[in-house]
Amino acid sequence: MSAPTALYSRFLASSAVSTDSRQPQNGTLFVALNGPNFRGRDFAPQALAKGARFAVVDDAALAASDPDRYTFAPDPLVALQELALEHRRQFTGPVLAITGSNGKTTTKELLHSVLSRRYRVQYTRGNLNNHIGVPLTLLSIRLQEHELAIVEMGANHQGEIALLCTLAEPTHGLITNMGKAHLEGFGGVEGVAKGKGEMWNYLANHTGTAFVNTADAQVAARAQVVPQRITYPAPTDQYPAELLSAAPHVVFRLFDGTHVEAQINGGYNFLNLAAAAAVGAHFGVPTADIAAALAGYAPDNNRSQLVRTAHNELVLDAYNANPSSMAAALASFAGRPGSAASKMVILGDMFELGTESHAEHHAIGEQLAGYGFGSVVLCGPEMAAARRPGFHHFPTKAEAAAWLQHNTPAGQQILVKGSRGMGLETLVELL
Repeated sequence: MSAPTALYSRFLASSAVSTDSRQPQNGTLFVALNGPNFRGRDFAPQALAKGARFAVVDDAALAASDPDRYTFAPDPLVALQELALEHRRQFTGPVLAITGSNGKTTTKELLHSVLSRRYRVQYTRGNLNNHIGVPLTLLSIRLQEHELAIVEMGANHQGEIALLCTLAEPTHGLITNMGKAHLEGFGGVEGVAKGKGEMWNYLANHTGTAFVNTADAQVAARAQVVPQRITYPAPTDQYPAELLSAAPHVVFRLFDGTHVEAQINGGYNFLNLAAAAAVGAHFGVPTADIAAALAGYAPDNNRSQLVRTAHNELVLDAYNANPSSMAAALASFAGRPGSAASKMVILGDMFELGTESHAEHHAIGEQLAGYGFGSVVLCGPEMAAARRPGFHHFPTKAEAAAWLQHNTPAGQQILVKGSRGMGLETLVELL
């Protein structure tokens, strides 16, 4: 690599990279990104006043006014992405990229738990998984400290994963599954598969290694383009795993016979656990450490959380939802010990389904009708398509909350699930 650019030199002299002037700066490199309703350069002086060391702006006159503090870039976003790529190319450890329709964030957290047993790992924090978040994750890698990086990649249209791979240049990749998510942006289920499959194409063209979930036919079929494949969890795969029980927690057997009882619930999470085990084994993490890491992982952030309130036991899975994850969550909830009559579901709209929205919500209603749950509460305008006799439907969350205040459940198992924008976790205080 050529000598570091002037901007990279300033990055190396900074404590971190920031794109939010509202946050503490403390020696940061502030990149003044533009938004639909603001221009980032307007906030650069504020960032410097709060302690940023340098600022990247698209205002040549402002940059010229104090060249010791400002760097001019015609497009600060492009500058951020190019800076991230330059830094990534200084890192010599493995870079594991992860995407998928469902479970990628949970799998990322499990991977971090497992791989941290042997390596010093940097990984995507929160939901920094897009064209801005991925560069920020890469720039948080400390070259003298970290030995391995895990980069989560989200996408809602074709071409996004390809772009993120050109920024992160992953050496390894994992696609959790290819399901019905962001159908509007991807242009249908086939579009989802093509979009997620861009990771396989990148690895195939750059001698990378793919971790392949053979339980997902689309994932496995499209992975054939990658010569170097590590497979799980079927008995004939390199790293088999067997689900033994899904309720109240997932219990499964690893490839060497070790039993693991996880703190996470839902049979659909078995494949996320199996993925983390396969990756850990490939990277030489001892099986005992893999088992301990998976058993010790406790979900949070409204993802497959078991929450016990004063009156009920909740399966809180309100971080996000799409037809695939909703169907899996309902099937898993129906399979939990206890009578159907003592179970309640509170479901919110699934977003970004475009022209398929009515049909997909209607299909959820058909699935619900077959379970005979004691109570079904549907929230949001799209969920009207799932309504069946005996179901309660409310166009808004506020109306659902008002009903719950006057019909407070007790002694129930309750599943709460909906898309992020529904914010159904705020209903927990009523349960």
